[in-house]
Amino acid sequence: MGIFDKLLNRKKDSSALSNTNASLLAVLPEEIYEAANLELQDIIAPSALKIESKSINLGDKIARTFFIISYPRFLTDNWFSPIINLDKVFDISIFIHPIDTSLMLRQFQKKVAEVQSQINVRESKGMVRDPMLDTAYQDLEGLRDNLIQAQEKMFDVGIYITIYADNDLELFKIENEIKSILESRLIYIKPALFQQEEGFKSVIPTNTDLLNIHQKLNSEPLSSIFPFISFDLTSDRGILYGINRHNSSLVIFDRFSLENYNSVTFAKSGSGKSYATKLEILRSLMFDIEVMVIDPEREYEFLAEAVGGRYFNISLSSDHHMNPFDLPMPREDETAEDVLRSNIINLVGLFRLMLGGLTPEEDSMVDRAISETYAIKDITPEADFSNIEPPLLSDFEMVLGGMDGSDSLVARLAKYTKGSWATFLNRPSNVDIDKKFVVFSIRDMEDELKPVAMYIVMHYIWNSIRKNLKKRLLVVDEAWWMMKSEDTASFLYSIAKRGRKYYLGLATITQDAADFMKSSYGVPIITNSSIQLLLKQSPTTMDILQQTFNLTDEEKYLLLESGVGEGIFFAGLKHVAIKIISSYTEDQIITSDPSQILSNRKAKEEHEALELAGDKL
Repeated sequence: MGIFDKLLNRKKDSSALSNTNASLLAVLPEEIYEAANLELQDIIAPSALKIESKSINLGDKIARTFFIISYPRFLTDNWFSPIINLDKVFDISIFIHPIDTSLMLRQFQKKVAEVQSQINVRESKGMVRDPMLDTAYQDLEGLRDNLIQAQEKMFDVGIYITIYADNDLELFKIENEIKSILESRLIYIKPALFQQEEGFKSVIPTNTDLLNIHQKLNSEPLSSIFPFISFDLTSDRGILYGINRHNSSLVIFDRFSLENYNSVTFAKSGSGKSYATKLEILRSLMFDIEVMVIDPEREYEFLAEAVGGRYFNISLSSDHHMNPFDLPMPREDETAEDVLRSNIINLVGLFRLMLGGLTPEEDSMVDRAISETYAIKDITPEADFSNIEPPLLSDFEMVLGGMDGSDSLVARLAKYTKGSWATFLNRPSNVDIDKKFVVFSIRDMEDELKPVAMYIVMHYIWNSIRKNLKKRLLVVDEAWWMMKSEDTASFLYSIAKRGRKYYLGLATITQDAADFMKSSYGVPIITNSSIQLLLKQSPTTMDILQQTFNLTDEEKYLLLESGVGEGIFFAGLKHVAIKIISSYTEDQIITSDPSQILSNRKAKEEHEALELAGDKL
């Protein structure tokens, strides 16, 4: 027997204690010593208990147990959620005892007869009908029909709540707050008077219903009680996204279990959007998911280094090149003609972006020139793509120059083939992305060329993805760069739509929600994303987001008042308030805090200096 049981049993054995007076029970250290047996309950039990008529003193804490005594005629969904989500210390036990249907039907028969008799008596006396009796009769008859048809079952339900506080005043405030919430819904509670011991034992996790104070509920209202209805958003598998701010449960989800694998993240600068994304990447890599990132601010370099990934710096002076004319090998469900046609369409979009727009005539000319450029390398719809040498931009320029009326196009294209930008595009590809984690940084690319660079990188990644089927995640940070152009936005949208076929999830991240929404592809990308993460927002963009995501005013103010790493997480049709959390090791790898980065670099330099000094010795 543990100390806790000894404390409660001593109350029963002591003749000096009465049922109505408070009692102070203490355990002598000698008893533990003599027992020579220290169990877990002996360690966690308080050193003393003071049981009163309306509360129990548990050392430094005061506890009071309540039970629900009355419900309204109808219970709405989530009626218990405001209690569950209170930021207070309390325990709740829900006891559900099934009742035999045949027994309930016999009781209902007697009750219906009684109510019917009262109605008949009132009618015989000429009294005005009683609406309460009529309603009771209809409810009883309806419930009896449902029981007979096995559409409902009856249960004895006991709901007990134990609250804790440091003093009587705090206990009184918590009690009033809970009462106010429940009574506003016509649900009434009472303290377990002179039964605090039984109430406390009923609430602790020992599965013993000692109070036995029940109300009869049928299946429908019972289903409205937590945990059958709650704010939980979790699944059996997936990665940890954060903590549910409603009830401190874990938000665990697998994006690849939804109808599509895409996500969008909106947040103002400094709200933790890149931090949350890097955290998801780090945890996704542990589940054998390949991740590719387009990094506009060089935020993912240290993460790539830490996990053994590859980091490519894409700029005019970079040694890394990607030839937009590269072609992927056709998959089993594709033909060479399908691959070639798709690539030509994407290249027309790229040239439209590079050349500052195309007239319908120029568009047609560019389309024909691309096909002829492939043809001079013997690349046709019937060709074998395994032994081909793709053309370069200079080959396309040569073909285009031989067409009538192409002077303007050739002049605009010259800066990409002969000018200072030639080193970026007019080279064979030398980028190998055969790694679990690959980052393409475009920070050092000129702003004028960033949309072009993002398009080319995504085109190159898309061709690589189509080669074989693997679980992959493509992260596009600061996606508003791509939304500035119709062609880049259209390409991003096409990946969002077609990615599922190739087991690809697209994660779109942006801090400029207004620019993102201005594009005609902004809302379609959102609707094609099963996961949406909204972190702290700027007041200037809040109205747009509220309209797009159908946020309530409470959710709107929650986003405006959220701290760093806090917001709302949407998964399918469900959403919860979330707080992004990380371990110390994860934080050291993914942090974007400049002071922390400098501190880490200094520590690394000191460590390397010590290692060098040790080698010399």
